[in-house]
Amino acid sequence: MNKNIFVLPGDGIGPEIVLQAVKVIKAIDSAFDHKFELSNGLIGASSIRDNGEPITDKVIKKGKNADAVLLGAIGEPEYDNDPSIKVRPEQGLLKLRKSLSLYSNIRPVSMYDILKDISPLKNKNLKNVDLVVYRELTGGIYFGEKTLSEDGRSASDLCSYSVEEITRIAKMAFEAATNRRNKLTLVDKANVLETSRLWRKVVQEMAQKFPSVEVDYLYVDNAAMQMVINPAQFDVILTENMFGDIISDLSSVLTGSLGMLPSASIGKSAAMFEPCHGSYPQAAGKDIANPMATILSVAMMYDHFEMFKEAQAIRNAVNWALKENVVTEDITTENPTRCSVVGDLIAHYIEEKGEVSLNKRYMTEALNTVI
Repeated sequence: MNKNIFVLPGDGIGPEIVLQAVKVIKAIDSAFDHKFELSNGLIGASSIRDNGEPITDKVIKKGKNADAVLLGAIGEPEYDNDPSIKVRPEQGLLKLRKSLSLYSNIRPVSMYDILKDISPLKNKNLKNVDLVVYRELTGGIYFGEKTLSEDGRSASDLCSYSVEEITRIAKMAFEAATNRRNKLTLVDKANVLETSRLWRKVVQEMAQKFPSVEVDYLYVDNAAMQMVINPAQFDVILTENMFGDIISDLSSVLTGSLGMLPSASIGKSAAMFEPCHGSYPQAAGKDIANPMATILSVAMMYDHFEMFKEAQAIRNAVNWALKENVVTEDITTENPTRCSVVGDLIAHYIEEKGEVSLNKRYMTEALNTVI
């Protein structure tokens, strides 16, 4: 099978982790006799430096024409620390999501036994944690009208949602629940916000079409507490843009490392896949970043293409790497594996169809030069 993948490495550790994901795509090509065509573009701070804007119309057009977009990470400290800067890396990501109509962000959270001891939660709180967050991605306060008074002493951000915007992602979340444990939790702030009350109305009406799905409702502050106290109670979480940003980042910490959480952003005709973490500029160029979230995002890409054997091959390879302690320093400080070696070994495992038996010394010292 042939597919066209548009790759946007982005900023910070983005180019390093994406490179490992590309190795995995090529390994799948080899193992399953596919041919995925890859092309690259600029987004974020790298695009600002070269083009004066965080994303160009040419890049957006290529994204629209691709079968999928693979994104690394966006952001640099010089923009984070200066609120007066008008052109910002994140604007490129927001514009790309809007232009591609990527209205649904999907973030699965599963526990790995090997990582339970590095999670900030106690082991007893991590038992049976398996949830997915459906975050609305192109509406709400992030895209609402923004104003700043002439004297700079007051500002506002408009939060707006339509029934259509809520309905399309709610339907996806309900359908996901029917294929999981038949439970959906709407996270909102309906005691304060009119937009949240509209979300509840739409979800309550839609629930009648999915009688097998148990629906409950949590205010976002309570949901954040419950995520820490008893995350196993959640199956599918549905929420709006800003709340989803916060809740999904909180849920990603449960695993013990932000470097383990993949995501997919799905629209009517386009799809984008990226890790949940940021650009981690302190690690850029040091070959220490964890590429597994990006690699697992590629697995979600193959799921999207309904290439389920390929997706499972990637997940099997990641599980093997974790079991063999082929992990970066965010997971272990005792003889950690370099980012590039993790990518090499996972790709090697896929190409060899799991017929790999390597000792740690060979893995870390030799294989990177052999492959």
